[in-house]
Amino acid sequence: MPAADSVISTHGLTKHFGRVRAVDGLDLEVRRGEIYGFLGRNGAGKTTTIRMLLGLIRPTSGTITVFGRTVAAGRQDWLRKVGFLVETATAYPNLTVTENLDLQRRLTGAPRAAVAEAIDWLGLAPYADRRAGRLSLGNKQRLSLARALLHAPELVVLDEPANGLDPAGIVEVRELLRGLARDRGVTVFMSSHLLVEVAHLADRIGIVEAGRLVEEAPRDVLAARARDFVRDTFTAAEREEALLTGDLERYFLARTGAAAKAEPTVGGAAR
Repeated sequence: MPAADSVISTHGLTKHFGRVRAVDGLDLEVRRGEIYGFLGRNGAGKTTTIRMLLGLIRPTSGTITVFGRTVAAGRQDWLRKVGFLVETATAYPNLTVTENLDLQRRLTGAPRAAVAEAIDWLGLAPYADRRAGRLSLGNKQRLSLARALLHAPELVVLDEPANGLDPAGIVEVRELLRGLARDRGVTVFMSSHLLVEVAHLADRIGIVEAGRLVEEAPRDVLAARARDFVRDTFTAAEREEALLTGDLERYFLARTGAAAKAEPTVGGAAR
């Protein structure tokens, strides 16, 4: 049985594509009001898991509950409480930013004022009248995030939300998500292949490899473990260069004692 404060719960969640086992017996528990970082390299099963959580594809076996309701074909009334961004930023290319958001508002029943609020939240005011097809990749990502947040969802599910964003945009989105969890009690489930991103934001981190959850712990516990087990190969000059050139992930890895190409470290071994 899911815990009383559980928003997302999976048990034995499994998905096969032919002979490929994309997700393998996954057990997750995401609590109300927390930011959960779902960390794993590309191909680890993150997007497949998210698509099953949202009812976009059916699991081969296992169960999923969201807000205490079983996720199953034909039962999607709970989706009105969820905002999501899966895989790539999408929008109607011939509609402006404002028109895209107004259409989303009508679909979700959000108030008219939500469009202007979302534009302000995501820094899209200079592009409000620009067609979505003419936006940069980073601004398309901002627009998709705005669409996901427009109707004030209780749960936000984001697949690689930092894709396409410049360093300033990453910081802005990070603060936005942190504020939603802190001030509004919104639950955030975000996937990433970047240790630095989830380390800055998540309350708890689950590391997935080959479709299995290999480690789950509070952020501080995993950060301390990484410092203990990963050798630092950076010189002082390399650290300075990483900072000056804006390579923030490289700088973070250097500061936490992680090698430039290190994988997330679990129990003393790179997974």
